[in-house]
Amino acid sequence: MRPTLTSKLPDVSTTIFTVMSQLATECGAINLSQGFPSFDPPEALTDRISYHLTHGANQYSPMPGVPGLRQAIARKTQRTQHRIVDPDDEITVCTGATEGLFSSIQAIVRPGDEVIVFDPAYDSYEPAVTLAGGVTRHVPLAIGANGHDFEIDWQQLRDNLTTKTRLVIVNFPHNPTGAIFANDDLDRLAELLRNTDAYLLSDEVYEHIVFDGEHHRSVLSNEELWRRSFVVSSFGKTFHATGWKIGYCIAPRELTAEFRKVHQFTTFSVSTPMQHGLADYLESNPAFCEQLSDFYQQKRDHFCTLFEGSRFRLQPSRSTFFQIVDYGDVSDALDVDLAKQWTRQIGVASIPMSVFCERPFTGTRLRFCFAKDDATLTEAVERLRTL
Repeated sequence: MRPTLTSKLPDVSTTIFTVMSQLATECGAINLSQGFPSFDPPEALTDRISYHLTHGANQYSPMPGVPGLRQAIARKTQRTQHRIVDPDDEITVCTGATEGLFSSIQAIVRPGDEVIVFDPAYDSYEPAVTLAGGVTRHVPLAIGANGHDFEIDWQQLRDNLTTKTRLVIVNFPHNPTGAIFANDDLDRLAELLRNTDAYLLSDEVYEHIVFDGEHHRSVLSNEELWRRSFVVSSFGKTFHATGWKIGYCIAPRELTAEFRKVHQFTTFSVSTPMQHGLADYLESNPAFCEQLSDFYQQKRDHFCTLFEGSRFRLQPSRSTFFQIVDYGDVSDALDVDLAKQWTRQIGVASIPMSVFCERPFTGTRLRFCFAKDDATLTEAVERLRTL
């Protein structure tokens, strides 16, 4: 007799990213769905990792991360966000941003607590909240007057903050919409949270990919928010190496202590030679992060230009390496159905926007990843323009 299995995540199935990437492989399609670059990390970085692979850095690293890497993160944080953080007690290296997000949620959310997310919301947030015994409250972002930009609906956020709210999760630069915080958004968020017991989890994995002369406004730059925040970032996104799964979490000392209680049993330590290599590269190439926006803006501009004169509508993304494309003048099909159909029909895979929402409100929009070589992007749009 077998025991009865009761799922802890009964409403969760395989992620849309896995589904679309698998379908793209089966169909031999151009995969602009899952967000991974088609180019390699800097050669100088992989050279340093290779060096440490052959020079003894192959055993467990310290649980919080290699000291040299934490120190490099601290220097980068001070340079880019003017926040001085203690590399010993306020920075933890994670097995990718996903583990950083998961460990933050497990550290702070208790059974019955409410957690606010903004739709479209990255799909790893709610399952982590559910596993912690919490309840996710979805607050839709507002669509701007131009029909493209997304922003926080401050009144809806105010209406959803209650005595049960334990955590608010923000994600700016925003996946999938490319939205960024405006100048006064951090102050408005601080004002709303000021008299609450809510903590803040800020997913900032695209911190170095912001376009058109704008800059990333990190929660780290706001003194009031910093005192209640976990800030999670990703080396995989920054260095074109999503398969490395290395990120980090910055939080005040008392929150870091709680974070590490979970982190040590989730993963304990992160790949040692990669940490040493990243530390070396950040030390010798401090300008790389600041140059990343220009690199990806060229990709974005090329991708958007390819759509000119077509029936597709778009507003160039303000950040990340994703572009939202409105297909409403091409088809009235549901985005989930159309994404799969076009993968099979013309061999271009994308991500439907509605899967990021509790109640679909994003309309006829698909998300495409433009972190690809120009030839791949050109071929993909040529296929789309045949529709």
